[in-house]
Amino acid sequence: MTDPVVGLTGTLTSPIRGKGLLGEVRVAIRGGTELYIARAEEPLPADATVLVVAVHPGRIVDVVAWIPLPGDR
Repeated sequence: MTDPVVGLTGTLTSPIRGKGLLGEVRVAIRGGTELYIARAEEPLPADATVLVVAVHPGRIVDVVAWIPLPGDR
């Protein structure tokens, strides 16, 4: 079963300074928001919008930078 947070976007509340380092992401889910520990392959700044691509035990998620398509807001 796929975790419901996979495929959602969120906002980094703390930066991810590089591969192997952790940040924190806020994701809107289930009518509220939840915080997850985030990791990425590249550095990402605080307040960046990210896409959750995988979930691991301990509320750890893998994220990538969200790149909106033309016309998205």
